[in-house]
Amino acid sequence: MKRKSPLSNFFSRRPDRKSAAQEDEGADAGTAKPSLPELRLIFFIVDWNRANVVSDVFLEEKVRFYFLSKGKGTASSEILDLLGIGAGDKAVMICLEQQVLVQVLMKEVRKKLRRGPGAGIAFTVPLSAINDPVLLIFKQSIHKNEKIATELAEGLGAKAMENSGTENKEKSMGNNAITHDLIVAAVNHGFSDELMNTARGAGASGGTVINARGQGHEGAVKFFGIPVQDEKELILILTSREKKVPLMKAICEAHGLNSSAQGIIFSLPVDNVMGLSLE
Repeated sequence: MKRKSPLSNFFSRRPDRKSAAQEDEGADAGTAKPSLPELRLIFFIVDWNRANVVSDVFLEEKVRFYFLSKGKGTASSEILDLLGIGAGDKAVMICLEQQVLVQVLMKEVRKKLRRGPGAGIAFTVPLSAINDPVLLIFKQSIHKNEKIATELAEGLGAKAMENSGTENKEKSMGNNAITHDLIVAAVNHGFSDELMNTARGAGASGGTVINARGQGHEGAVKFFGIPVQDEKELILILTSREKKVPLMKAICEAHGLNSSAQGIIFSLPVDNVMGLSLE
């Protein structure tokens, strides 16, 4: 009998996928109820002085896990009113929640901010794996949360559902198409402005900068011959999928590992995007 490794016992595969055995078991039982919750990381980027509004919503909605970081907005003035990620101190808030409750949480934050253009932006990133103890916490309330989401959808009324068409139906099932990506660039401290100038030239609307600290393995530094600077800046750029490749190429060419910025750039798929403006 093949033994499982300790890691396989501690970490779960992607939460929104069931094993073949689980799928067969569900088919035999004649039920469509999922055995594992589909989880998302939800990002909220709002003005720093409005972070308490979002955290209050987290408490009201009993969000179990969330993190807060202070950042700096870099958007150009012409899109400030649209997305609310212009220059100034920003709160980058990340929480973990089930996909069926993503729209509920986003809309509640949007309502509580009580602002027009410039309120901020929210988006989600799917997970590839998570440790079992955390997954178990969500698994215990999976059917309850699905019931809440179903009741909310029914409360919208038949007319609203017809107007939204197939798109909302797909979102409620977690099958909405990926239309955006989150580009993450880690560069040496002081290079975020140069990077954002390059990004805007390649089509980016704006981004958010977070101060960070880098740690490099001594062997890797000697092998590449690159001194690692401790102070880093993380730049988050939300972009449409068609702009991702040109943006990443421009950033890598100007601010990659061979430059003074020593940038490392990667992207993550984003599957729910909502402006927090009420207009």
